[in-house]
Amino acid sequence: MTDETLIRNDWTQQDVDQLFAMPFNDLLFKAQQIHREFFNPNHVQISTLLSIKTGACPEDCNYCPQSVRYDTEVEAEPLMEVDTVVEQAGLAKQQGATRFCMGAAWRSPKDRDLDQVIEMVKGVKALGMETCLTLGMLSPEQSEKLSAAGLDYYNHNIDTSESYYQKIITTRKFEMRMDTLKNVQQSGINVCSGGIIGMGESQQDRGGMLMALANLEQHPGSVPINALVQVKGTPLHGIDKLDELDFVRTIAVARIMMPKSMVRLSAGRNDMSEAVQAMCFLAGANSIFYGEKLLTTANPEENKDLALFKKLGIEPMPQRH
Repeated sequence: MTDETLIRNDWTQQDVDQLFAMPFNDLLFKAQQIHREFFNPNHVQISTLLSIKTGACPEDCNYCPQSVRYDTEVEAEPLMEVDTVVEQAGLAKQQGATRFCMGAAWRSPKDRDLDQVIEMVKGVKALGMETCLTLGMLSPEQSEKLSAAGLDYYNHNIDTSESYYQKIITTRKFEMRMDTLKNVQQSGINVCSGGIIGMGESQQDRGGMLMALANLEQHPGSVPINALVQVKGTPLHGIDKLDELDFVRTIAVARIMMPKSMVRLSAGRNDMSEAVQAMCFLAGANSIFYGEKLLTTANPEENKDLALFKKLGIEPMPQRH
């Protein structure tokens, strides 16, 4: 019987700091206990992410190679054709993916582009897969339109804590991020929202990011935790590398604070050893992005992931209905 008393929306910074301060083994034990209350500990959900419109984004996110402001090797590409996207989704399904995520490098989508994206959503849903979009900021009207089209998840990461946000992005405010999450939730779409760690933030900032998500009226259905992938030409290239145990600790705290959410190992897995990834699964991660690329940065190849699953006795999570 799942314990609903573990679900909280009233976290304080002090509460979160106390979690981060726990001895590592105690923290992982607590996270694993909570994880088992709500999930099969040996099931991991597989999602595939496709960039449906790459580059030339007007925002100045310091980590992002798709920003038009930075000289990276990312070539701008127009919005993909619907048939091409649905074909890619079909291939992802054959590889074991149950959720197909489509990302476009926009500040916010234009209505004419949204109509084309809605056709993609319908095509992917017809394959029997869960659908997820990340298109930037959404108005209430756009959220309603996507909800009517049957979109399952909308990804809009808050990236970091409110207090650290302006050090990473100046072209929009943290509240604008939260407004989009509210618009999406009010329209009945599941929220997928997490952030990036290893951008020079403090442990308190990591806690502040998780607190902003856990104190939403409803916890996000999915919480992607990304380790910064440093890309030459972006302002964060050359920053000190993240301590891997700090990453595992953040996964564990996310699991404790949001017991029913899918906690996803996202960007940065390419630099993680199998042992670190195994610790993340023990800490409560139960979702990965699968495939060679995450938008514009590398990701472990599929067969490498399946080989690791076999070593750990993990099976891909069946589609939830």
